[in-house]
Amino acid sequence: MNVKSINEPLPPQCSKSAPDQEECKQPGKLLSEDRSIMPYTVFTLWQKRSINVQSSFAAMFSTLSSYIYFPALVPMARDLHVSVALINLTVTSYLIVAAIAPAFMGDLADQGGRRPVYILMFALLLGANIGMAIQTSYPALLVLRSLQSAGASGLIGAAYGIIADITQKEERGGFVGVLLLLTDIAPSLGPVIGGSLTQTLGWRWIFWFLAILQGTHMLIITLFLPETQRNIVGNGSGRCRGIYLSIPYMLQSQEIKRSRIDIKSPRRYYPNPIACLPILQNKESLMVVVMYALTYALKLTLQTSLGAQALQIYRLDYLAGGLIYLPSGVSGGIGSYMTGRYLDYNYRKTSAKLRSVIGATPVNHNPNTRLINLRLKGLPFLIIITTASTIGYGWALATKAHISIMLILQFLTGMTTASIFTMTSTLLTDLNADRSATAQGASSIVRCFLAAAATAAVEPLSTAVGLGWCFITYALLFSVNIPLLWVLVARPWTGVETI
Repeated sequence: MNVKSINEPLPPQCSKSAPDQEECKQPGKLLSEDRSIMPYTVFTLWQKRSINVQSSFAAMFSTLSSYIYFPALVPMARDLHVSVALINLTVTSYLIVAAIAPAFMGDLADQGGRRPVYILMFALLLGANIGMAIQTSYPALLVLRSLQSAGASGLIGAAYGIIADITQKEERGGFVGVLLLLTDIAPSLGPVIGGSLTQTLGWRWIFWFLAILQGTHMLIITLFLPETQRNIVGNGSGRCRGIYLSIPYMLQSQEIKRSRIDIKSPRRYYPNPIACLPILQNKESLMVVVMYALTYALKLTLQTSLGAQALQIYRLDYLAGGLIYLPSGVSGGIGSYMTGRYLDYNYRKTSAKLRSVIGATPVNHNPNTRLINLRLKGLPFLIIITTASTIGYGWALATKAHISIMLILQFLTGMTTASIFTMTSTLLTDLNADRSATAQGASSIVRCFLAAAATAAVEPLSTAVGLGWCFITYALLFSVNIPLLWVLVARPWTGVETI
């Protein structure tokens, strides 16, 4: 099979998720030499780890900004003289913007570079948090909360884009695991921090805390995060100017400096929010996105129930109400990290086995069928455990079982859903490595709208049929992942046997 060199970045119009399309020509961003002998990236392992930690910590603000807010809903309603139902609308508006904004930010990051978009998103976050800390009216809160979501929600997609820029498939799982480790811990730390600040200093300090933390990280990103977008700097050896300059770039080795390649500045580009929709036309990407979205909707429903039904049933104060998020977050962090390591180990093991059989051909050049099997190995077991634990959790709430039972089941679902996120996110990045931030934008549209519907239905559904049957319903909807997985692995539309 004639394949492109893994070292050669594809232009935006050439999707790796469509391997059968006609070979595309490189648009000439890099103006010299034969890239077939160039390394995939000039960044060392420790430099890649540093970049991964910076982008993953930034992505953490996406979930932290959402969850840190929950313990303050009641005191905010009291101080702003509105109902809790109106304050809850700010949660809904956050999710709606979070579904749309990544489509803009992801497309902009894939076309115009990572650094400019990071600076834009952090500027929005900083302004929104300072505004919410000093505002005194509900309309201002509603608008600023939406602005906060616009800045925060694109951070995860940008982090996936950076991972695709600097890693190859045999190491990508571990880097995704670090990303999800931080984003999965944030939903647990957020309510604890928010509850503590609300109870001691007042709810406005939630936003001052976020402004200080995000402002500091914005400075770190501006100074130390190198541009990685492969259409702009290639493998990192392209010559940077202006906003693309960073301290690591200026400290590159003399060898790299001598071999720097002139780059063309990207043309003026206006983000197109519907540019992510073609991702969903690819069958494999669509099914991976739906599997991720079903898992995300279930996860958010379980977390939301902690802030509503569990608080009411077990009569917890603000601080204790924040602490009950910890088991799910801790197990989620463990699950993300361990699953990322497992994906890398499994990939390298299979790659070595194939090399011994068919010579030097790496797994990078194998068809999508084998890649899907590698990334989703063990997923049926995780789906079954998650389904059973969700049913048990619902009946634990319905029967008012001891709080430890509910927390154990939250621990289990936290670990299994985080593992599923790592598997599906890594696969989605693999299938769309040349436009990974845009692919995450498509994923955000599906998962956020589905999660908004799922969380909105919890209260009326539990009132109508009870908490036990409510969570049985959600577990059954989540189990749709089983037939989706079967179709994805079988890929009947290709006419190719599963390997």
